[in-house]
Amino acid sequence: MKILVTGCAGFIGYSFCKKILDSKRYTIFGVDNLNSYYDVKLKKSRLTILKKNNKNFFFTKLDIKNQKKLINFFKKNKFDIVVHLAAQAGVRHSIHNPKTYFDNNVFGFFNILEACKSIKVKNLIYASTSSVYGNVNKFPIKETANTDKPLSFYAATKKTNEVLAYSYSNIYKLRTTGLRFFTVYGPYGRPDMALFKFVKNIILKKEINLYNYGKHTRDFTYIDDVVSFIIGIIEKKNVKKELIPYTVFNIGNGKPIHLKNFLRLIENKLKIKSKIINLPFQIGDVKKTHANVKKINSIIKFKKTEVKSGITNFINWYTDYFNIRKED
Repeated sequence: MKILVTGCAGFIGYSFCKKILDSKRYTIFGVDNLNSYYDVKLKKSRLTILKKNNKNFFFTKLDIKNQKKLINFFKKNKFDIVVHLAAQAGVRHSIHNPKTYFDNNVFGFFNILEACKSIKVKNLIYASTSSVYGNVNKFPIKETANTDKPLSFYAATKKTNEVLAYSYSNIYKLRTTGLRFFTVYGPYGRPDMALFKFVKNIILKKEINLYNYGKHTRDFTYIDDVVSFIIGIIEKKNVKKELIPYTVFNIGNGKPIHLKNFLRLIENKLKIKSKIINLPFQIGDVKKTHANVKKINSIIKFKKTEVKSGITNFINWYTDYFNIRKED
């Protein structure tokens, strides 16, 4: 089976490729434009690992905004499944750079849909986000919750993806599977994410900006669990034939934690006290996320990673990757 992974040098894309390549049952084609949103060295180090001793991995530098090249690439390779993880990520960054998000997340996704339609892929699995829910009042959040009021431009682009996917599933019978990720974290994570920034600043003894005075609640979801969910969807047998082959899943841990408590777990592991600057709530952010995961758990079951263990794994990776001596 041929699987295309867009954004293969990104956090989730790399982690997914690495795990599924271990099975040696799939041929994986990876594309990425290697943009400079964050340290390109980190992206290249991920790619180096994927390329090493992997005869079933083929990388092409390609920008999904180039529709002509993208469709030609699809027609040349005839992929069975597409796992679309390429996107411009980051809620706060989207407030100041909306056009970048439209170009990559909306126009780029449209190109992916057109390319998938052109070769009739069996399933387009794509990244959405828990941010589409905005500020809901009922928890845990079900997939049926209202998604009509995204609070950030990033969330709006991902909501647009889901609407476009539904249209293509309805009109062209293209099977689409949207994954609403809830705060994914773990080794090789993005430098702009909370865990990465917290660990870095604590080690460097720099101040940490804690928005909403640390009262945010997040459903932190460990990267290995996210990857297991994606692989489970790919390998699911007896997929029902539907009039409109469209679905979305919450991909979360189901156990939210206050950001202050999350930070405390990091401090305890590092044995260093953080220097906190408490700041007010920031526009575009949501106060609480808590995934109802009954839908995905009904087809894919495994023991999820506890936050404490996930933090330990990340810190072990971070100190090793950056050659930092661990405290006794």
